[in-house]
Amino acid sequence: MASLDTKIVELQQQVEAQIEQQMRMIDGITDYNQWKVIDAFQRKQVSDFHFAGSTGYAYNDRGREVLDEVYADVFGAEAALVRPHFASGTHTIATALFGVLRPGDELLYITGKPYDTLHKVIGSPEDGTGSLRDFGIGYRETALLADGSVDWDAVKGNITASTKVIGIQRSRGYDWRSSFCIDEIADMVRRVKAIKEDVIVFVDNCYGEFTEKREPTEVGVDLMAGSLIKNPGGGLAETGGYICGKEKYVQLAAYRLTAPGIGGEVGAMLGTTRGIYQGLYMAPTIVGQAIKGSTFAAAMFAASGFVTKPAWNETRTDLIQAVQFSSAEHLIAFVQGIQRAAAVDSHVVPEPWDMPGYEHPVIMAAGTFIQGGSLELSADAPIREPYIGYMQGGLTYSHVKYGVLMALQTMKDRKLL
Repeated sequence: MASLDTKIVELQQQVEAQIEQQMRMIDGITDYNQWKVIDAFQRKQVSDFHFAGSTGYAYNDRGREVLDEVYADVFGAEAALVRPHFASGTHTIATALFGVLRPGDELLYITGKPYDTLHKVIGSPEDGTGSLRDFGIGYRETALLADGSVDWDAVKGNITASTKVIGIQRSRGYDWRSSFCIDEIADMVRRVKAIKEDVIVFVDNCYGEFTEKREPTEVGVDLMAGSLIKNPGGGLAETGGYICGKEKYVQLAAYRLTAPGIGGEVGAMLGTTRGIYQGLYMAPTIVGQAIKGSTFAAAMFAASGFVTKPAWNETRTDLIQAVQFSSAEHLIAFVQGIQRAAAVDSHVVPEPWDMPGYEHPVIMAAGTFIQGGSLELSADAPIREPYIGYMQGGLTYSHVKYGVLMALQTMKDRKLL
């Protein structure tokens, strides 16, 4: 185990005493969500035979069908589509959007520019990649106000007869803003429906599941998507995503995933069923561990002179902890320090590279058992000003602590602290 500077260890002890009450609040949310998931399993009478695999078309795969029902129950939705066939969160979101949008319709994001990987999904005029715009689907976005809130005057001015879907990104993405809590999302739903009653409200729920006691589909959101290698997979799901919401919209997304007329009635689960069930069961507790880690990270980096968002004592609605640094050297040391603490690939030194789907060189620490599994301890950042590092995940609070301490130690070793 790496040797830690005495001052860093002393700071750790001070910080853990400081955040003790906040940790108890997180435990309360964890308990609530863990019991909610178990209750859903019980209501749907999940049994051992539901974990069996299926082959070929996989007609009448009862395990797959009940899994959809359990997800719908947990998220307070009419229906759900949970599949290993989704390759990523971006793929899942794209499937949902292509499912409900048609040529001549318009998608309006009211929470500013969406996450970098969605830019190619939206596309540019005549880009030829099969993007939304290639299919004649319009796109607009309204920038957030300086305080990070929705610009309602701009939203009202941008909603037209063609506006079919309102897009909301719950997490901050690569922006220096607060993520949107459930109460704020509930208010967004109410206000956009007052402007145009039949508009479909879609939420990108990545990183948000089980961080609060309610989910977006419990406060009026029509359609929602997320990744199984983030929160709801519990660190056990090896791949996949979920879409949930109103039954008619989930069905349209299912037709996009497979084919019209087939939808969610087919699709062999390829031996993943047990892991997806068990991952969902584990998810509330693992998310609680990660949130504790983010709270510790916020307090430690703030005490070390850096600006953090959210602050350690703020309410949290996703896994992501943002830390602002004064130079690219600080940022790179932070990410490389997180990698040093990994159980997997700790010997690898991350370097910035031109990652597909991103618009700037990105550096990523990802010593994970599941490739890209960001419920596991990971960190990433685009190399651009302002120099902000984004840390998320951690299957155990202890591991996150170690990662934070190693990041600070790496900076100290390089005389950056």
